[in-house]
Amino acid sequence: MRKDCPGPDILASLPERIGSRQRPCGRNRFGLSEPLDGRQELRRAFGSFLTGVSVVTAIDADEHPRGLTANSFTTVSLAPPLVLVCIDHRAGSYGVMRSAGHFAVNILSETQDRIARTFSSPVADRFAAVPWRAAFTGAPIIEGALCWLDCRVDRTIEAGDHLILIGEVKAFSHRPGPPLGYFRGGFLASLADPAPLPPER
Repeated sequence: MRKDCPGPDILASLPERIGSRQRPCGRNRFGLSEPLDGRQELRRAFGSFLTGVSVVTAIDADEHPRGLTANSFTTVSLAPPLVLVCIDHRAGSYGVMRSAGHFAVNILSETQDRIARTFSSPVADRFAAVPWRAAFTGAPIIEGALCWLDCRVDRTIEAGDHLILIGEVKAFSHRPGPPLGYFRGGFLASLADPAPLPPER
């Protein structure tokens, strides 16, 4: 980055920087500096939010297990029990996730970074060396996961370059232990298992 471009101001320059054509490094119409590649800088900014790591799985029409690593997972509601995951349109499993009608979220433990890498790589059979069993919906549950949530698709929403899957939890299980984390493009282990929160009043 040139010396006269000390860094981006995300809020002020976002509309121009995310346009289809990136402008050279310089000053935008707000008088603020902007980087050469706004999308890449925004990706780094999004990565500042520390998340857990999950593998989202389903069974395709030929009854083959499919899955991908995802960190864009969140809970939505307790009553009814809803969660959501976001699937990139470019993902090899996108079509399956969109049409299967079910999915499972496997939240990985700190010792499962190899599984996370496998399911984010162009591997022909991602389940070849990963023990799993079928859940209530048929979706694969990965052995050793810190938590799993078996879901029926409640609704789907197309949002930009991702598909949002909202699922109703039909079965689940969890165990104590530290999770695998993801921060700025890398996996993090040794995250302490926190003390339980006090009950809500």
